[in-house]
Amino acid sequence: MRVGILGAGQLGQMLALAGIPLGMRFTFFSPTANESADAVGNVIVGEYDDFDALRRFAELVDVVTYEFENVSSEAVSEIEKIRPVWPPRAALFTSQDRGSEKAMFTQLGIPVAPYRLVDSLQDLEEAVREVGLPGILKTRRLGYDGKGQARVYSRSDAEPAWNALRPGPLIYEGFVDFDRELSVIAVRSEGGATFCYPVAENHHRDGILRVTYAPAKALPDSKRLQAEGFARALLDALGYVGVFAIEMFDTAAGLVVNEMAPRVHNSGHWTIEGAETSQFENHVRAVCGLPLGDCGPVGHSVMFNLIGEHPDISRVLAVPDAHLHLYGKTERAGRKLGHVTIRSRTSEDAQRHEASLRAIPLIG
Repeated sequence: MRVGILGAGQLGQMLALAGIPLGMRFTFFSPTANESADAVGNVIVGEYDDFDALRRFAELVDVVTYEFENVSSEAVSEIEKIRPVWPPRAALFTSQDRGSEKAMFTQLGIPVAPYRLVDSLQDLEEAVREVGLPGILKTRRLGYDGKGQARVYSRSDAEPAWNALRPGPLIYEGFVDFDRELSVIAVRSEGGATFCYPVAENHHRDGILRVTYAPAKALPDSKRLQAEGFARALLDALGYVGVFAIEMFDTAAGLVVNEMAPRVHNSGHWTIEGAETSQFENHVRAVCGLPLGDCGPVGHSVMFNLIGEHPDISRVLAVPDAHLHLYGKTERAGRKLGHVTIRSRTSEDAQRHEASLRAIPLIG
């Protein structure tokens, strides 16, 4: 099976690493050269509005998927004339706009933070009055890893926040009083078979995921089932094929969903060593029409993102149960360069090895 991937970053690299042992071959399409996926397949460099290049790319593969959301509808439509594209366009385009995303959640009865759409300073001032303070103003499109956001603690913050992010479209959301952040990753086949990975607990700093614990500690079955129910409802509503993630806030009143990602997700990197079948393998299985694999955990996992600078590799590899993944990127502030997963048989072993890893500079 020849698989095409829109994007050529680390997610594409890990998708290929999972699919190559299954006999798959990968071609990537990316606006930039020298990306992580160079090591595992052919990369065609072109802009997403270069329809001739997109058609050449599509002719080289049997099916197309993507590793990030910011692909234009016109590009996907052009590829669909030649090859199937999974996940479906409905999921891609819904996730590209936070307003559309929130509307779908609400339609399905999935709890979200109070919000208002914002297209002008007047809209923002009205949203602050209606939703309340504090809140956060976000771009509705293209924001990631904490980018495209401005916090609003008082009415006097509204105009500076608007000036920082305008002209929009924007969305204003009320703050959620939460105990922790959680995510659930699920996979669905074209025939509707759906499996969920264990709910994971995530810790962010400066808007960037730093650490994931899987399975999440001390999570009641009621909340696990609630999270899985949200994922299944969204997957069915979208006619989804592939791996999918939703991020949530764990509150005293229950789970509140923040956003979804129609692709493999950073909070699922632990599944490479920590699950019977990784999110990456299950994604390529799904889009290629193959049977899905078991999503059950193998022990207890802790995943650390490596941000900005590389740690001492020898010290990382000396930690028992540590699995290092580097993406082949040059160092840059705020950039995800790799990750390390601790996978241990017991939670006590995982905690001990986590402490050893945290003692290494630049980790945690």
